[in-house]
Amino acid sequence: MAYKGKKISNSVTGQDILFIQTGIESNGELLEMESTYQPHSKEPKPHYHPFQEEFFQVVSGEVNVRIDGRVIKLNSGEKLHIPRNRVHSMWNASAFETVVNWKVRPAMDTEYLLETATGLANDGKTNKDGVPSLFQTALLVNKFQNVFRIANPPFGYKECYFSSWRLWQKYSVTGQRIINILIRSNNYLVVFRQKVRPHGGSLLSVLDHF
Repeated sequence: MAYKGKKISNSVTGQDILFIQTGIESNGELLEMESTYQPHSKEPKPHYHPFQEEFFQVVSGEVNVRIDGRVIKLNSGEKLHIPRNRVHSMWNASAFETVVNWKVRPAMDTEYLLETATGLANDGKTNKDGVPSLFQTALLVNKFQNVFRIANPPFGYKECYFSSWRLWQKYSVTGQRIINILIRSNNYLVVFRQKVRPHGGSLLSVLDHF
């Protein structure tokens, strides 16, 4: 679970996120973070937030932003407001580290999405660019569709907004709550497992599909 002062680090992308104010502390009104981008970071997939707006201010360095297909560059001290439903992506194309103050209104479940995505990367469940597998991404997009949507999902993602599923859970010897999800979608039968860690954060993974 995110809390003020907690820092999460993505070992694949090199992005660090420091939580300054979370949804619990702001009564759901605001999630504020400080994001550190490593030099020459990868551009993430263009996406949008259907019910939230974002406010960015570059603390140090510079950052590239793609908005509706057009790329702009923000330098230290510059600000940017991205309204809901505006397609965008952000990355650091420079040779120096960049720090950005990042506000999301309202907070909703964004902090849980960020913790889950970081956990997947740190547990080796993504590719070299930090992107999970097709089924893993489909589950994430489905679970967090109120706060994050891919602008142009590749073939197969849209078909994974699942029509039927079964869920059962148990506890491991380490105290992790393990949730197994059996999903039938089109011609696929997919088994997902979500490990909910005792001290916050979770890991979603595909057990099998056929």
